[in-house]
Amino acid sequence: MSDAVAQYATNDSSKAPEEKVNLLGLSREKMADFFVSIGEKPFRSQQVLKWIHHNGVEDFDQMTNIGKKLREELKQKAEIRPPEIVSQHDSADGTRKWAIRVGGGGLVETVYIPDGGRATLCVSSQVGCSLDCSFCSTGKQGFQRDLTAAEIIGQVFLAVKSFDGFVDSQKRIITNVVMMGMGEPLLNFDNVVDAMSLMLDDFGYGISKRRVTLSTSGVVPALDRLGDVSEVSLAISLHAPNDELRNQLVPINKRYPIAELLAACNRYWDKQSDTHRVTTVEYTLIAGVNDQPEHARELVELLKGFPCKINLIPFNPFSLSDYQRPSKKAVQRFWQILSDANFITTIRSTRGDDIDAACGQLVGQVEDRTKRSERHRANYTESQVINVR
Repeated sequence: MSDAVAQYATNDSSKAPEEKVNLLGLSREKMADFFVSIGEKPFRSQQVLKWIHHNGVEDFDQMTNIGKKLREELKQKAEIRPPEIVSQHDSADGTRKWAIRVGGGGLVETVYIPDGGRATLCVSSQVGCSLDCSFCSTGKQGFQRDLTAAEIIGQVFLAVKSFDGFVDSQKRIITNVVMMGMGEPLLNFDNVVDAMSLMLDDFGYGISKRRVTLSTSGVVPALDRLGDVSEVSLAISLHAPNDELRNQLVPINKRYPIAELLAACNRYWDKQSDTHRVTTVEYTLIAGVNDQPEHARELVELLKGFPCKINLIPFNPFSLSDYQRPSKKAVQRFWQILSDANFITTIRSTRGDDIDAACGQLVGQVEDRTKRSERHRANYTESQVINVR
């Protein structure tokens, strides 16, 4: 195996160097580099990308515009290996959730949300999450590892295949992708960027840069890097109008406070060719915690002059949390204050909560290296005992 091929083979930290290269996760540039490394012309990358991401082909023998000799060589040195669907659950509202097994035995969850002519896929980037946001069930599970680029784009591949999207090439199965599933995308920077490039690439899934959104809790240095290599849409998980409260809800705020995060968002857009896009501010409303009128008025002051639209997300309950969903009246009151201040504000409708697929409910199966899940279970059990007493 050449050094170049070995480089790709070891890109997935869960694999041994002698294993085959998984072509599923290679961006157009890396696919071209792979073919050059085995003595082939770079244009082969475009052929193979189309076979994989346009046609859903996993067998090299089906790639009829590639010579038999090259197909045999690819069988020896490469593979097309998506992750494995373990289970599928369909909601009454049309939402579909998959549990997907990835390398190392972990499970991640991916959610498909249809809404009229729009169909959004919520994609995971890590097995668990290394952050510990207090309102998110994924964070309570702890952290196992980053997903590879193949495991990230593999979720898109499997979703399209699930709806027979490769059979009818005119059928647009997925119109939008949000990197908003399990994990913090910017802490798995290189693999997430490679996967998103395939989402955008015409030889991949051809989704508009306006319709691929990366959501971050605020990893400021990585956000600054992202502006140099990507043009995807941007969302930030804010959830509080001040640092004191956000420190409790989103602990990474202690390292990168709100002012630094908002400034990094502005720097991101300054690097883009399209000057008409704005940051989406995600704000999970939790009863009695951050949903009061004074919080809304403080949020208005905080975001004054910051180009954004605001997405209000009523909290979705899960085990290991005592937080409660706010009343419809409280949500409407919060929305009204923001709207009266001329902010474009939407209330996210709860989708898929009957299959635990709503925002904040994704859990998967995590071999927790942090022991965080064990601590949360112990603390939650103790609090329940105290409440009973």
